Amino acid sequence: MNLLRKIVAKYNNSSLILRILTGLIVGAVLALLVPKATVIEEFGNLFVGALKAIAPVLVFVIVSSALAQGSSKLDRRFGTVIWLYMLTTFLAATISVFTSRLFPQTIVLAEAAEAEVIPQGLGEVMHTLLSNIVANPFASLIQGNYIGILMWACLFGFAMKKLAADNTKVFLSNTADAISQIVRWIINLAPFGIMGLVYTNVTSNGLAIFTQYGKLLILLVGTMLLMALVVSPAIIFCYLRCNPYPLVFRCLKESGLTAFFTRSSAANIPVNMALCEKLGLDKDMYSVSIPLGATINMDGAAITITIMTLAAANTLGIEVSLPAAILLSVMSALGACGASGVAGGSLLLIPMASSLFGISNDIAMQVVGVGFIIGVVQDSVETALNSAGDVAFAATAEYYQWRKQGRPLPDFLRK
Repeated sequence: MNLLRKIVAKYNNSSLILRILTGLIVGAVLALLVPKATVIEEFGNLFVGALKAIAPVLVFVIVSSALAQGSSKLDRRFGTVIWLYMLTTFLAATISVFTSRLFPQTIVLAEAAEAEVIPQGLGEVMHTLLSNIVANPFASLIQGNYIGILMWACLFGFAMKKLAADNTKVFLSNTADAISQIVRWIINLAPFGIMGLVYTNVTSNGLAIFTQYGKLLILLVGTMLLMALVVSPAIIFCYLRCNPYPLVFRCLKESGLTAFFTRSSAANIPVNMALCEKLGLDKDMYSVSIPLGATINMDGAAITITIMTLAAANTLGIEVSLPAAILLSVMSALGACGASGVAGGSLLLIPMASSLFGISNDIAMQVVGVGFIIGVVQDSVETALNSAGDVAFAATAEYYQWRKQGRPLPDFLRK
Protein backbone atom coordinates (compact mmCIF):
# COMPACT_ATOMS: atom_id res chain seq x y z
CA MET A 1 0.00 0.00 0.00
CA ASN A 2 2.84 2.38 0.87
CA LEU A 3 4.50 1.60 -2.47
CA LEU A 4 1.28 2.39 -4.31
CA ARG A 5 0.95 5.69 -2.47
CA LYS A 6 4.53 6.61 -3.39
CA ILE A 7 3.87 5.81 -7.06
CA VAL A 8 0.69 7.90 -7.07
CA ALA A 9 2.46 10.78 -5.30
CA LYS A 10 5.33 10.70 -7.79
CA TYR A 11 2.85 10.62 -10.67
CA ASN A 12 0.94 13.62 -9.33
CA ASN A 13 4.09 15.63 -8.66
CA SER A 14 5.59 15.14 -12.13
CA SER A 15 4.93 17.50 -15.05
CA LEU A 16 1.60 16.88 -16.80
CA ILE A 17 3.15 17.62 -20.21
CA LEU A 18 5.92 15.08 -19.53
CA ARG A 19 3.29 12.52 -18.52
CA ILE A 20 1.28 13.21 -21.69
CA LEU A 21 4.37 12.81 -23.89
CA THR A 22 5.11 9.55 -22.10
CA GLY A 23 1.56 8.37 -22.73
CA LEU A 24 1.94 9.31 -26.39
CA ILE A 25 5.12 7.26 -26.79
CA VAL A 26 3.74 4.29 -24.85
CA GLY A 27 0.56 4.31 -26.95
CA ALA A 28 2.54 4.26 -30.21
CA VAL A 29 4.84 1.47 -28.99
CA LEU A 30 1.92 -0.66 -27.79
CA ALA A 31 0.17 -0.19 -31.15
CA LEU A 32 3.21 -1.64 -32.89
CA LEU A 33 3.78 -4.47 -30.42
CA VAL A 34 0.20 -5.56 -29.64
CA PRO A 35 -2.05 -4.11 -32.37
CA LYS A 36 -5.01 -6.30 -31.42
CA ALA A 37 -5.17 -5.39 -27.73
CA THR A 38 -8.32 -3.33 -28.24
CA VAL A 39 -8.81 -2.90 -24.49
CA ILE A 40 -6.15 -0.16 -24.66
CA GLU A 41 -8.47 1.87 -26.91
CA GLU A 42 -10.95 2.12 -24.06
CA PHE A 43 -8.61 4.42 -22.13
CA GLY A 44 -9.00 6.96 -24.92
CA ASN A 45 -12.75 6.45 -25.17
CA LEU A 46 -13.16 6.91 -21.42
CA PHE A 47 -11.03 10.05 -21.35
CA VAL A 48 -12.80 11.80 -24.24
CA GLY A 49 -16.19 10.62 -22.98
CA ALA A 50 -15.52 12.01 -19.50
CA LEU A 51 -14.40 15.39 -20.86
CA LYS A 52 -17.39 15.66 -23.19
CA ALA A 53 -19.73 14.69 -20.36
CA ILE A 54 -18.41 17.16 -17.79
CA ALA A 55 -17.77 20.13 -20.13
CA PRO A 56 -21.43 21.22 -20.60
CA VAL A 57 -22.10 21.00 -16.85
CA LEU A 58 -18.86 22.88 -16.12
CA VAL A 59 -19.76 25.73 -18.48
CA PHE A 60 -23.32 26.09 -17.17
CA VAL A 61 -22.35 25.99 -13.49
CA ILE A 62 -19.30 28.26 -13.71
CA VAL A 63 -20.98 30.91 -15.89
CA SER A 64 -24.20 31.01 -13.85
CA SER A 65 -22.26 31.04 -10.56
CA ALA A 66 -19.96 33.86 -11.69
CA LEU A 67 -22.91 36.00 -12.79
CA ALA A 68 -24.91 35.24 -9.63
CA GLN A 69 -22.08 36.46 -7.42
CA GLY A 70 -22.36 39.87 -9.04
CA SER A 71 -18.63 40.07 -9.76
CA SER A 72 -18.74 39.37 -13.46
CA LYS A 73 -17.80 42.37 -15.56
CA LEU A 74 -18.13 41.73 -19.27
CA ASP A 75 -16.29 44.97 -20.08
CA ARG A 76 -14.10 45.96 -23.02
CA ARG A 77 -12.05 42.81 -22.58
CA PHE A 78 -15.02 40.75 -23.71
CA GLY A 79 -15.49 42.92 -26.80
CA THR A 80 -11.80 42.54 -27.57
CA VAL A 81 -12.03 38.76 -27.29
CA ILE A 82 -14.98 38.57 -29.69
CA TRP A 83 -13.21 40.92 -32.13
CA LEU A 84 -10.07 38.76 -32.08
CA TYR A 85 -12.06 35.57 -32.59
CA MET A 86 -13.90 36.98 -35.60
CA LEU A 87 -10.88 38.80 -37.06
CA THR A 88 -8.61 35.75 -37.01
CA THR A 89 -11.31 33.49 -38.46
CA PHE A 90 -11.72 35.88 -41.41
CA LEU A 91 -7.93 36.23 -41.82
CA ALA A 92 -7.58 32.44 -41.82
CA ALA A 93 -10.05 32.18 -44.70
CA THR A 94 -8.33 35.02 -46.59
CA ILE A 95 -4.86 33.50 -46.17
CA SER A 96 -6.26 30.19 -47.44
CA VAL A 97 -7.24 31.92 -50.69
CA PHE A 98 -3.65 33.06 -51.24
CA THR A 99 -2.03 29.74 -50.30
CA SER A 100 -4.49 27.97 -52.62
CA ARG A 101 -3.50 30.32 -55.45
CA LEU A 102 0.20 29.78 -54.77
CA PHE A 103 -0.19 25.99 -54.58
CA PRO A 104 -3.36 25.10 -56.53
CA GLN A 105 -4.72 21.63 -55.81
CA THR A 106 -7.05 19.25 -57.58
CA ILE A 107 -8.88 16.32 -56.06
CA VAL A 108 -9.28 12.70 -57.09
CA LEU A 109 -12.94 12.46 -56.18
CA ALA A 110 -13.86 9.68 -53.78
CA GLU A 111 -17.23 8.18 -52.92
CA ALA A 112 -19.84 10.72 -51.94
CA ALA A 113 -20.16 11.18 -48.19
CA GLU A 114 -23.51 10.62 -46.55
CA ALA A 115 -24.97 13.00 -44.02
CA GLU A 116 -28.32 13.67 -42.42
CA VAL A 117 -27.86 17.45 -42.50
CA ILE A 118 -26.40 19.22 -45.53
CA PRO A 119 -26.60 23.02 -45.27
CA GLN A 120 -27.60 24.53 -48.61
CA GLY A 121 -26.68 28.13 -47.91
CA LEU A 122 -25.27 30.59 -45.43
CA GLY A 123 -28.80 31.54 -44.38
CA GLU A 124 -29.48 27.96 -43.32
CA VAL A 125 -26.23 27.82 -41.35
CA MET A 126 -27.06 31.07 -39.53
CA HIS A 127 -30.61 29.84 -38.90
CA THR A 128 -29.17 26.74 -37.23
CA LEU A 129 -26.85 28.89 -35.14
CA LEU A 130 -29.67 31.19 -34.01
CA SER A 131 -31.97 28.23 -33.30
CA ASN A 132 -29.30 26.77 -31.03
CA ILE A 133 -29.34 29.95 -28.94
CA VAL A 134 -32.92 29.32 -27.80
CA ALA A 135 -32.78 25.52 -27.77
CA ASN A 136 -34.19 23.64 -24.78
CA PRO A 137 -31.67 24.09 -21.92
CA PHE A 138 -31.73 20.41 -20.93
CA ALA A 139 -31.33 19.33 -24.55
CA SER A 140 -28.45 21.80 -24.89
CA LEU A 141 -26.68 20.22 -21.91
CA ILE A 142 -27.18 16.71 -23.27
CA GLN A 143 -26.16 17.55 -26.84
CA GLY A 144 -23.28 19.87 -25.95
CA ASN A 145 -24.87 22.92 -27.61
CA TYR A 146 -22.61 25.57 -26.07
CA ILE A 147 -24.33 28.59 -27.60
CA GLY A 148 -27.57 27.46 -25.93
CA ILE A 149 -25.78 26.57 -22.70
CA LEU A 150 -24.17 30.01 -22.54
CA MET A 151 -27.45 31.81 -23.16
CA TRP A 152 -29.39 29.89 -20.49
CA ALA A 153 -26.48 30.05 -18.03
CA CYS A 154 -26.37 33.84 -18.39
CA LEU A 155 -30.13 34.18 -17.88
CA PHE A 156 -30.06 31.80 -14.90
CA GLY A 157 -27.07 33.61 -13.39
CA PHE A 158 -28.64 37.06 -13.71
CA ALA A 159 -31.92 35.76 -12.27
CA MET A 160 -30.11 34.17 -9.30
CA LYS A 161 -28.17 37.38 -8.75
CA LYS A 162 -31.44 39.28 -8.41
CA LEU A 163 -33.55 36.76 -6.50
CA ALA A 164 -31.36 34.28 -4.62
CA ALA A 165 -30.36 34.57 -0.97
CA ASP A 166 -26.69 34.76 -0.02
CA ASN A 167 -26.54 31.14 1.15
CA THR A 168 -27.92 30.00 -2.21
CA LYS A 169 -25.20 31.94 -4.00
CA VAL A 170 -22.62 30.29 -1.75
CA PHE A 171 -24.07 26.91 -2.71
CA LEU A 172 -23.71 27.83 -6.40
CA SER A 173 -20.11 28.86 -5.82
CA ASN A 174 -19.35 25.62 -3.96
CA THR A 175 -20.98 23.62 -6.75
CA ALA A 176 -18.79 25.38 -9.32
CA ASP A 177 -15.69 24.60 -7.23
CA ALA A 178 -16.74 20.94 -6.94
CA ILE A 179 -17.24 20.58 -10.71
CA SER A 180 -13.87 22.27 -11.28
CA GLN A 181 -12.24 19.75 -8.94
CA ILE A 182 -13.78 16.86 -10.88
CA VAL A 183 -12.35 18.39 -14.06
CA ARG A 184 -8.89 18.55 -12.47
CA TRP A 185 -9.15 14.85 -11.58
CA ILE A 186 -10.07 13.97 -15.16
CA ILE A 187 -7.28 16.08 -16.66
CA ASN A 188 -4.82 14.46 -14.26
CA LEU A 189 -5.56 11.15 -16.00
CA ALA A 190 -4.94 12.64 -19.46
CA PRO A 191 -1.75 10.57 -20.08
CA PHE A 192 -3.77 7.34 -20.01
CA GLY A 193 -6.39 8.87 -22.32
CA ILE A 194 -3.74 10.10 -24.76
CA MET A 195 -2.14 6.64 -24.71
CA GLY A 196 -5.45 5.08 -25.76
CA LEU A 197 -6.12 7.69 -28.45
CA VAL A 198 -2.64 7.33 -29.97
CA TYR A 199 -2.99 3.54 -29.89
CA THR A 200 -6.29 3.78 -31.79
CA ASN A 201 -4.87 6.16 -34.41
CA VAL A 202 -1.74 4.13 -35.06
CA THR A 203 -3.57 0.79 -35.34
CA SER A 204 -6.50 2.11 -37.40
CA ASN A 205 -4.88 4.41 -39.95
CA GLY A 206 -2.15 3.55 -42.38
CA LEU A 207 -0.08 5.82 -44.58
CA ALA A 208 -2.57 5.89 -47.48
CA ILE A 209 -3.71 9.40 -46.62
CA PHE A 210 -0.18 10.68 -47.31
CA THR A 211 -0.07 9.35 -50.88
CA GLN A 212 -3.17 10.05 -52.95
CA TYR A 213 -4.16 13.16 -51.01
CA GLY A 214 -0.74 14.08 -49.63
CA LYS A 215 -0.34 17.44 -51.38
CA LEU A 216 -3.81 18.59 -50.36
CA LEU A 217 -3.15 17.55 -46.77
CA ILE A 218 0.21 19.36 -46.74
CA LEU A 219 -1.48 22.54 -48.01
CA LEU A 220 -4.17 22.33 -45.31
CA VAL A 221 -1.74 21.65 -42.48
CA GLY A 222 0.81 24.16 -43.81
CA THR A 223 -1.79 26.93 -43.92
CA MET A 224 -2.92 26.10 -40.39
CA LEU A 225 0.69 26.21 -39.15
CA LEU A 226 1.17 29.55 -40.93
CA MET A 227 -1.86 30.87 -39.07
CA ALA A 228 -0.72 29.45 -35.72
CA LEU A 229 2.96 30.42 -35.90
CA VAL A 230 3.00 33.63 -37.94
CA VAL A 231 -0.35 35.42 -38.29
CA SER A 232 -1.76 34.88 -34.79
CA PRO A 233 1.53 35.83 -33.06
CA ALA A 234 1.65 39.00 -35.20
CA ILE A 235 -1.83 39.98 -34.02
CA ILE A 236 -0.92 39.25 -30.39
CA PHE A 237 2.22 41.38 -30.77
CA CYS A 238 0.15 44.31 -32.06
CA TYR A 239 -1.85 44.25 -28.82
CA LEU A 240 0.79 43.36 -26.22
CA ARG A 241 3.95 44.84 -27.74
CA CYS A 242 6.07 41.97 -26.50
CA ASN A 243 7.37 38.65 -27.76
CA PRO A 244 4.15 36.66 -28.36
CA TYR A 245 5.74 33.24 -28.75
CA PRO A 246 5.95 32.28 -25.06
CA LEU A 247 2.16 32.63 -24.92
CA VAL A 248 1.61 30.98 -28.31
CA PHE A 249 3.83 27.99 -27.53
CA ARG A 250 2.36 27.54 -24.07
CA CYS A 251 -1.17 27.47 -25.51
CA LEU A 252 -0.13 25.03 -28.23
CA LYS A 253 1.63 22.83 -25.70
CA GLU A 254 -0.99 22.75 -22.95
CA SER A 255 -4.17 23.17 -25.03
CA GLY A 256 -3.32 22.30 -28.64
CA LEU A 257 -1.60 19.02 -27.80
CA THR A 258 -4.63 17.64 -25.97
CA ALA A 259 -7.03 18.98 -28.62
CA PHE A 260 -4.97 17.32 -31.34
CA PHE A 261 -5.73 13.89 -29.93
CA THR A 262 -9.28 14.44 -28.64
CA ARG A 263 -10.28 16.18 -31.92
CA SER A 264 -13.04 17.96 -30.04
CA SER A 265 -13.16 21.64 -29.08
CA ALA A 266 -15.98 20.83 -26.67
CA ALA A 267 -13.94 18.17 -24.90
CA ASN A 268 -11.06 20.64 -24.60
CA ILE A 269 -13.08 23.34 -22.82
CA PRO A 270 -12.13 22.04 -19.34
CA VAL A 271 -8.46 21.87 -20.41
CA ASN A 272 -8.60 25.47 -21.64
CA MET A 273 -10.28 26.71 -18.47
CA ALA A 274 -7.57 25.07 -16.38
CA LEU A 275 -4.90 26.75 -18.54
CA CYS A 276 -6.61 30.15 -18.19
CA GLU A 277 -6.44 29.73 -14.42
CA LYS A 278 -2.70 29.02 -14.67
CA LEU A 279 -2.25 32.14 -16.79
CA GLY A 280 -3.86 34.25 -14.08
CA LEU A 281 -6.88 35.31 -16.14
CA ASP A 282 -10.12 36.62 -14.66
CA LYS A 283 -12.43 33.65 -14.08
CA ASP A 284 -15.51 35.78 -14.71
CA MET A 285 -14.18 36.52 -18.20
CA TYR A 286 -12.75 33.20 -19.34
CA SER A 287 -15.73 31.23 -18.03
CA VAL A 288 -17.72 32.96 -20.79
CA SER A 289 -15.10 33.60 -23.49
CA ILE A 290 -13.66 30.06 -23.62
CA PRO A 291 -16.94 28.22 -24.36
CA LEU A 292 -17.85 31.04 -26.75
CA GLY A 293 -14.50 30.60 -28.49
CA ALA A 294 -15.25 26.90 -28.94
CA THR A 295 -18.16 28.05 -31.10
CA ILE A 296 -17.02 31.16 -32.99
CA ASN A 297 -13.19 31.00 -32.99
CA MET A 298 -12.89 28.69 -35.99
CA ASP A 299 -9.63 29.52 -37.80
CA GLY A 300 -9.01 25.89 -38.73
CA ALA A 301 -12.56 25.36 -39.96
CA ALA A 302 -12.38 28.48 -42.17
CA ILE A 303 -9.12 27.18 -43.68
CA THR A 304 -10.61 23.76 -44.38
CA ILE A 305 -13.77 25.15 -46.00
CA THR A 306 -11.86 27.61 -48.21
CA ILE A 307 -9.09 25.29 -49.40
CA MET A 308 -11.37 22.32 -50.06
CA THR A 309 -13.83 24.52 -51.99
CA LEU A 310 -11.10 26.06 -54.15
CA ALA A 311 -9.65 22.59 -54.78
CA ALA A 312 -13.07 21.49 -56.02
CA ALA A 313 -13.23 24.55 -58.31
CA ASN A 314 -9.75 23.78 -59.68
CA THR A 315 -10.73 20.15 -60.30
CA LEU A 316 -13.71 21.27 -62.39
CA GLY A 317 -11.71 23.95 -64.21
CA ILE A 318 -13.68 26.83 -62.70
CA GLU A 319 -11.82 30.15 -62.76
CA VAL A 320 -12.19 31.93 -59.41
CA SER A 321 -11.85 35.71 -59.60
CA LEU A 322 -10.36 37.71 -56.74
CA PRO A 323 -13.73 39.30 -55.76
CA ALA A 324 -15.31 35.84 -55.73
CA ALA A 325 -12.42 34.55 -53.59
CA ILE A 326 -12.93 37.40 -51.10
CA LEU A 327 -16.65 36.63 -50.97
CA LEU A 328 -15.71 33.00 -50.33
CA SER A 329 -13.54 34.15 -47.40
CA VAL A 330 -16.45 36.02 -45.85
CA MET A 331 -18.80 33.07 -46.38
CA SER A 332 -16.24 30.59 -44.99
CA ALA A 333 -15.61 32.74 -41.90
CA LEU A 334 -19.32 33.17 -41.14
CA GLY A 335 -20.05 29.54 -41.94
CA ALA A 336 -17.19 28.35 -39.76
CA CYS A 337 -18.72 30.18 -36.80
CA GLY A 338 -21.82 28.03 -37.28
CA ALA A 339 -19.90 24.81 -37.82
CA SER A 340 -20.48 23.57 -34.28
CA GLY A 341 -24.23 23.78 -34.82
CA VAL A 342 -24.18 21.57 -37.93
CA ALA A 343 -23.86 17.79 -37.80
CA GLY A 344 -20.46 16.88 -39.23
CA GLY A 345 -18.73 20.18 -38.48
CA SER A 346 -16.67 22.14 -40.98
CA LEU A 347 -16.58 19.49 -43.72
CA LEU A 348 -20.33 19.59 -44.21
CA LEU A 349 -20.15 23.33 -44.89
CA ILE A 350 -18.16 22.68 -48.08
CA PRO A 351 -21.34 22.21 -50.21
CA MET A 352 -22.61 25.56 -48.94
CA ALA A 353 -19.37 27.31 -49.97
CA SER A 354 -19.17 25.35 -53.25
CA SER A 355 -22.62 26.58 -54.25
CA LEU A 356 -21.04 30.04 -54.64
CA PHE A 357 -19.33 28.75 -57.80
CA GLY A 358 -22.25 26.71 -59.07
CA ILE A 359 -20.72 23.37 -58.05
CA SER A 360 -23.42 20.72 -57.76
CA ASN A 361 -24.24 19.14 -54.43
CA ASP A 362 -23.25 15.68 -55.71
CA ILE A 363 -19.75 16.84 -56.59
CA ALA A 364 -19.43 18.85 -53.38
CA MET A 365 -20.35 15.82 -51.27
CA GLN A 366 -17.63 13.82 -53.01
CA VAL A 367 -15.21 16.53 -51.87
CA VAL A 368 -16.60 16.06 -48.36
CA GLY A 369 -15.83 12.35 -48.74
CA VAL A 370 -12.20 13.22 -49.48
CA GLY A 371 -12.23 15.42 -46.39
CA PHE A 372 -13.26 12.49 -44.22
CA ILE A 373 -10.39 10.41 -45.64
CA ILE A 374 -7.74 12.97 -44.69
CA GLY A 375 -9.66 14.04 -41.60
CA VAL A 376 -7.51 11.89 -39.34
CA VAL A 377 -4.75 14.49 -39.62
CA GLN A 378 -6.65 17.54 -40.91
CA ASP A 379 -9.27 17.51 -38.16
CA SER A 380 -6.65 16.97 -35.45
CA VAL A 381 -4.57 19.97 -36.56
CA GLU A 382 -7.72 22.05 -37.11
CA THR A 383 -8.97 21.38 -33.58
CA ALA A 384 -5.53 22.09 -32.09
CA LEU A 385 -5.39 25.45 -33.90
CA ASN A 386 -8.92 26.42 -32.84
CA SER A 387 -8.55 25.37 -29.21
CA ALA A 388 -5.11 26.91 -28.63
CA GLY A 389 -6.41 30.14 -30.20
CA ASP A 390 -9.32 30.23 -27.74
CA VAL A 391 -6.90 30.61 -24.83
CA ALA A 392 -4.31 32.73 -26.64
CA PHE A 393 -6.81 35.43 -27.61
CA ALA A 394 -8.65 35.35 -24.28
CA ALA A 395 -5.26 35.94 -22.64
CA THR A 396 -4.38 38.65 -25.17
CA ALA A 397 -7.56 40.59 -24.36
CA GLU A 398 -6.88 40.28 -20.63
CA TYR A 399 -3.19 41.25 -20.82
CA TYR A 400 -4.00 44.12 -23.21
CA GLN A 401 -6.21 45.58 -20.49
CA TRP A 402 -3.38 45.09 -17.99
CA ARG A 403 -0.99 46.99 -20.27
CA LYS A 404 -3.44 49.90 -20.65
CA GLN A 405 -3.79 50.06 -16.86
CA GLY A 406 -0.02 50.08 -16.36
CA ARG A 407 0.04 46.64 -14.77
CA PRO A 408 3.07 44.47 -15.58
CA LEU A 409 2.58 41.51 -17.88
CA PRO A 410 3.19 38.00 -16.48
CA ASP A 411 6.82 37.03 -15.99
CA PHE A 412 6.85 34.46 -18.82
CA LEU A 413 6.02 37.26 -21.31
CA ARG A 414 8.68 39.64 -19.99
CA LYS A 415 11.64 37.32 -20.32
